[in-house]
Amino acid sequence: MKKKKFKLFDAILATVCITLVADSVAPTASIGNSQFFWWIFLLIAFCLPYGLISAELGSTYPSDGGMYEWVKKAFGKKMAARVAWNYWINFPLWIASLATAITDVIMGIFSIELSLVWLLVIQLGYTWIVSLLGCLRIGESKWIVNIGTIFKVLFMVGLGLLGIYVAATYGLANEYTIASLFPSLDLAGIGFVSVIIFNFLGFEVVSTFAEDLKNPKKEIPKAIIIGGILMAVFYLLPSFGINVAIPVEEIPTTTGITESFAIMMGIIGVPEQITSTVIIVIGLMFIYTMVANIVSWSFGVNSVAKYSAEDGGLPKVFAKVNKEKVPYMGSIINGIVASVIIVIGLLIPESGADLFWTFFSFSLVTLLISYLPLFPAFLKLRKIDPNVTRPYKVEGGEFKLKLMTYVPVILLVLGIFFTLFPDFTIETLTYQWPLIVGVIVSIIIQELLVLFVKEDTKKNAKTRK
Repeated sequence: MKKKKFKLFDAILATVCITLVADSVAPTASIGNSQFFWWIFLLIAFCLPYGLISAELGSTYPSDGGMYEWVKKAFGKKMAARVAWNYWINFPLWIASLATAITDVIMGIFSIELSLVWLLVIQLGYTWIVSLLGCLRIGESKWIVNIGTIFKVLFMVGLGLLGIYVAATYGLANEYTIASLFPSLDLAGIGFVSVIIFNFLGFEVVSTFAEDLKNPKKEIPKAIIIGGILMAVFYLLPSFGINVAIPVEEIPTTTGITESFAIMMGIIGVPEQITSTVIIVIGLMFIYTMVANIVSWSFGVNSVAKYSAEDGGLPKVFAKVNKEKVPYMGSIINGIVASVIIVIGLLIPESGADLFWTFFSFSLVTLLISYLPLFPAFLKLRKIDPNVTRPYKVEGGEFKLKLMTYVPVILLVLGIFFTLFPDFTIETLTYQWPLIVGVIVSIIIQELLVLFVKEDTKKNAKTRK
C-alpha cells in the first residue's frame, strides 16, 4: 500500500501546530510587562539555537527515532533510554492536563457546572479520541493538524489585533516604564522560563516525519526554519494584545484564550448575546486545537518510545507497529496511563485549575529533562562524525557552537528547578510536594529501566576509534 506523502507545506503547518500551544499564551502574558524581555531573550538564547541544531541533526540523520537516534549516536543507549522515558512519560501527563482544560473551557463558554460523571465522560472521551488518532501516520491525519493550525492562527492573530484595537481606543491597560520591561531583581520571572521554553519545543518532531516526506534532507530544515519564524510571530502578537488590553491581575490562565476574548469584547461594548456566540465558536475551535496538538506530537513521541523499546530501554510492547508501520501500542498505552491519571485526579478533592497545573507542571518538568542531552549530542556528533554529509549545517566557530550548546542547557536546568521550586517558602513546598515526589519517582523508574539496557560495545569501540 502506497503511503500518502507529506508535502513541505504540510510539514510547515505541522511545525507551527506542534510548537504553537495556544493554551500557554495567557499564562505567559500574566507574567506582566517583563514577558517581552523573556520572549525576546529566549527566542534568541534558546529557540534560535534549538531550531538550527534540530535542522542540522534532522537533515543529517533523518529517522523516525528523532531525538532518540541523535542522543544514541552521541552518548549510547543508556542516555538515549533516559531521553525516551522522559519524552514519553510527559505525553500522557500532557494529555491529562489538556483533558482537564477542555472541561474548564466547556464550563466557561456554556456557563455550566459539570458533574463528576460528565467530567469523567468528557475527559476520558477526549483522551481516547486523541489516543486512537495517534495510531495513524502523520500523512493520514495531516488534515486534522492542518485545520488545527489554521484555527490557531485565526484566534491568535484575532486576539492580538483585538487587543491592539482595545488599547488604541481605550488606552493601555497596564503602566509601562523601562524598569517594568525587565525582570525584577528577585528573579521571580525565572519561574516562567519553563513555560515559554515549552512554547518553543517540538522542532525535532518534524524529523520523525522523514518517511512521509519526498526529500526530508531538504524539507526538514526548511519546515523548521519557516515554521519557527511563523511560530514566533503568532506567539508575540497575542501576548502583546493581551498585555496592552487587560490588566495583569485580571489576565485569566486556565481558560485564557476564551476569557481574554470575552473581556476585550466587553470593553468595546459588544452585545452580550453576540459575545456569547463568538466565545462558543472560539471555545470549540480552541478545543479542536487541543486535539490537533496531541495528534501532531503523537507519531514523534511514539516513534521515540518504539526505538527505545527495540533497544531495551522501554518495555517491548512499545515496539509493536501496525501494517502502516505506526507504533500504535504507544498510543494505546498513552490512553491507559492518561485515563488512570484523570480518574485519580478527579477523585482528589481539588479544583480543576489545580489539577490542570499539577498535571501540566509534571509534564513540563519531564519534557524539559528529556531535552538536556540533545544540545551536547549536537556538539559530540560534530566531533565523532565529522565526515558525514550535512545537507544543512549550522555555521560558526568552536566558541559559537559551544555557546549554542550550553546556554540552552543552562536555561533548561533553570526552567526545571524553578518549576519545582517557584520559591522556598513552607507554603509553596507544601503545595508542590506531589509534583516534587512525582518527579523523583519518575527518575527512580527511569534509572531502574536503564539498568537493563545493554550498550552495543562493538559500535562504541568503533566510535571511539
